[in-house]
Amino acid sequence: MHRVTFVELFNHHITQKYVKRSGMAHAIACAYHALQLAKQYGVDPDLATKAAFLHDIGHYTWYRNGSWDYDLYKENDIHAIKGAERAHKLLIRLGEHPKKAKEIALAILLHTDSYLPEGKLELSPLQKVVALADEADEEPKGRHHYRTISDEKALEALHRLDQLIVKALQEHDLYQKTV
Repeated sequence: MHRVTFVELFNHHITQKYVKRSGMAHAIACAYHALQLAKQYGVDPDLATKAAFLHDIGHYTWYRNGSWDYDLYKENDIHAIKGAERAHKLLIRLGEHPKKAKEIALAILLHTDSYLPEGKLELSPLQKVVALADEADEEPKGRHHYRTISDEKALEALHRLDQLIVKALQEHDLYQKTV
């Protein structure tokens, strides 16, 4: 199976519809944060960046009287559940290895505890990286979802991210062979 690239992800109509709706600039920023965090936590950079990029693909738009209602969102949202399913299906359609698609989906499912009952979860390193990447780019009242980026700039950033991931994977493979 080939490695699904960010350019492939970006060009898919599902990404265009749902990631754009939840904030393409935020998704890209989170993916870059995840790349750095993946190194720190010893996590596969391809999985971490894809999960961070797709973490909000399940967002629903919570409106009241024609405008976004942050409190309604915080009270009722389960975007991580819908996002895990949507991302898994998208990745499988694009040819991602099923095991990797499942790991990414689980990281998306657990990137936030906003919909869970009180308590603490024990997150895997990948799940922790995605949660931290999201937190690193958050703004009060969900404003991070409204930053914009042109398609051209987004594609440039994602193409560069693909290059950085390939480099990181190659470095990891070389390290693995010497151990």
